[in-house]
Amino acid sequence: MPKRGWAEYAGFVLNLGRASFSGFWAFEARLKGVSLGRGVTFVGRPLISVAKGSRLQLGDSVGVNSSLRANPLGCFQPSVLRTLCPEAELVLEANAGISGCVLCAARSIHIGEGTIIGSGALLMDTDLHQPAGQWGWGNDPGHGARPIHIGRGVFIGARAMVLKGVTVGERAVVGAGAVVTKPVPPRHFAVGNPARMIPIPDGYFAPEAGRRRPDQPAAG
Repeated sequence: MPKRGWAEYAGFVLNLGRASFSGFWAFEARLKGVSLGRGVTFVGRPLISVAKGSRLQLGDSVGVNSSLRANPLGCFQPSVLRTLCPEAELVLEANAGISGCVLCAARSIHIGEGTIIGSGALLMDTDLHQPAGQWGWGNDPGHGARPIHIGRGVFIGARAMVLKGVTVGERAVVGAGAVVTKPVPPRHFAVGNPARMIPIPDGYFAPEAGRRRPDQPAAG
């Protein structure tokens, strides 16, 4: 086992310090109207907004990474969790984890149990703007919004984009930088721009693959 250097120990101590603020960020999230399950952890302060009449729910043991060093790839921005319209919902089920990613729901984004979303990924169920008049743009995020549903045990790689109306099946893998505009079948890779689908070969998942211990990072 390699000997750890002083810098690695210093980083470990700093991460413990960041994690100690988790309860404070959880308290702030509740004040904003977020429903939190047991054991939800925040490393760094996320950007959260909950539209009146909407629902934002984090299930048991969800991990939300927002600080620069909370992820091996670095979080170049805090995690963003927003519901944009009345009756919109944003739900992360138990053991999901996100790192420096953007989740904006004007209608519905549902993240399944055990799914992890890598640094800088973006999931939006809306275009946010729509043509208005000859040259203008409207600002109704609910216009044309379509739900996003991510199944259980999915991995969404760094800088990937999942756009409105997409369903990602259970145990699928969305590659880094992929732009997903159509459904991803269960146990398929989605890679490239636009994403193409490739069946995941037998044996890719070990019997216990995808299980994240409470002390492991939320997403890679």
